[in-house]
Amino acid sequence: MRRAWQAGMIALARSPRAKRWIQSGRATSGLASRYVAGPDAEAGVALAAALLARGIRSSLFYLGEYVDSPVLVAENVAAKREVADLLGRAGIEIHVSVDPTQIGHSLDPALGRRNALAIAGAIADAPGDGQRLMMIDMEDRSFVDATIALHDELRGDGLPIGITLQAYLRRTEADLAARIRQGATVRLVKGAFAAGADAAFTTQAEIKANHRRLIGLMLSRAARDAGFRPVIATHDDRLQDHAIAQAEAAGWGKDEYEFEMLYGVRGALAEQRAREGHRMRLYLPFGRDWWPYAVRRIGENPRNAWLLARSLAGG
Repeated sequence: MRRAWQAGMIALARSPRAKRWIQSGRATSGLASRYVAGPDAEAGVALAAALLARGIRSSLFYLGEYVDSPVLVAENVAAKREVADLLGRAGIEIHVSVDPTQIGHSLDPALGRRNALAIAGAIADAPGDGQRLMMIDMEDRSFVDATIALHDELRGDGLPIGITLQAYLRRTEADLAARIRQGATVRLVKGAFAAGADAAFTTQAEIKANHRRLIGLMLSRAARDAGFRPVIATHDDRLQDHAIAQAEAAGWGKDEYEFEMLYGVRGALAEQRAREGHRMRLYLPFGRDWWPYAVRRIGENPRNAWLLARSLAGG
């Protein structure tokens, strides 16, 4: 049931016809505002500033994925460079998320690499003195090897880079162990894609058990000694509590790891963690092309079907 629902929502996310129809409808504007900061970089930075005033950091993401047009690739790259500059000028920590496919990887891997270098360079050179990072998002499993190779190359060039790994994939434990040895920055997510049992854990119990194992690796004493930077991206308060216990047992300070959640999902929990003194970050999308992102959020849980139905009905 869950895998079929996720696969259906991913197909809907990639449908140009559905995107054109839904993004042009006034009835669905509430769905957009639930998960998206606004239509442009200025709106994203304004909301990031408001969140920071409440002790919550942001990772800005310009919407657009599985891009098959050079014109859109150029637009995506420009938007990411622009938001890095605006964040720096506003005195806000520069943290920008990037999907490899949205900067040209699926058109030409060499183009994607050049654009990744340009964005990471813009982040490194942006005004301001705060921390800065380009976080590479992980897409479906067909892009895992190329995404890891891109991360390792950019990190080897001394650029401010992090990478996202997915707990549902069987290979992630080995991928994570290698990044821990590097002293890299890794954002661990559950993963919103579907795959067969040969490559992935397919039940929620299996995924959650693997998630806990991976959190233990990320917050081990060995990882801390290697200079590793863990980012635990989950909305599951029990997994967050597990991470806190692991961190305390291994001697991690609250400023040495962080939690990340999606804007619009369990906001009260995010604010609670911030009040407790934990580093809390929200993944904060902005841009006009919001439908693929929003429907994948809905696809993460079949219980969200009511949210989609209500939005399409204009409720």
